[in-house]
Amino acid sequence: MPRVAICAPSRAITEQDAARVLALADEYPGIELHFHPQCFLSDGHFAGSDAQRIEALVECANDPSFDAVWAARGGYGAARVVEDALARLDKAAENKTYLAYSDGGTLLAGLYRNRIGHAVHAPMPADIRRAGGEEAVRRTLGFLAGETGGIEPSIGDHPAVAFNLITLAMVCGTPLMPGLTRHVVMVEEVSEYLYAVDRLFFHVTAHLGGAAGLRLGRISDVPENDIAFGHEVEEIARHWCDRHAIAYLGRADIGHDIANKIVPFGLARPGTAT
Repeated sequence: MPRVAICAPSRAITEQDAARVLALADEYPGIELHFHPQCFLSDGHFAGSDAQRIEALVECANDPSFDAVWAARGGYGAARVVEDALARLDKAAENKTYLAYSDGGTLLAGLYRNRIGHAVHAPMPADIRRAGGEEAVRRTLGFLAGETGGIEPSIGDHPAVAFNLITLAMVCGTPLMPGLTRHVVMVEEVSEYLYAVDRLFFHVTAHLGGAAGLRLGRISDVPENDIAFGHEVEEIARHWCDRHAIAYLGRADIGHDIANKIVPFGLARPGTAT
């Protein structure tokens, strides 16, 4: 039976959110969810202080009774705690599945770089707040139960990773950045002007030398600028891929929405270790 610890390296969720997710989990009798109390703390923008977020992440990762660690929510915060937390992980953390996306990509990047556990881009408990968000949460619960239907269908012979574009841009050049040679890199973004998306691609593609290619997820909720940028998102992606000799491989079904598919980092692994 997969036992899943849920903590919040970035922002908090509410106990009402947690109750709704636990109710959904009842549909998957093989899964046991445990929300760490830190998920409900508040310290300004964050789910508790940096120290509290580090302690909760380390506690969940190092507890040998858990098979997986699931980030409760995105929102900025993981960058302040991930390096310190990774330095304290022990043997029990090595075989767990870690699930997150958005700002949680900071954690996934650091885990993947350090070859700790199995990093997975996947919907999070806070997605329950979206209209129809049960669909997204069920996708991750199904994956944890061993289902493969929610995995991004384009995954093939090359190892893959998936990131929110601005999160990947911020990780580039830091001690958390994994080597992505021969990887298919999938990116998505939300609530950024198109000129900002172009700027992010300028930075990210400069760090993807040797990648097997790039897939473009959804760039959603784009604000309207006072002057049209003049290039659509796929043009932007193709431009910067061409500039750096990165193969543009088309679209990926990932994004900040309820259709967000699952991308296991590396080669696809169904479900979690049990």
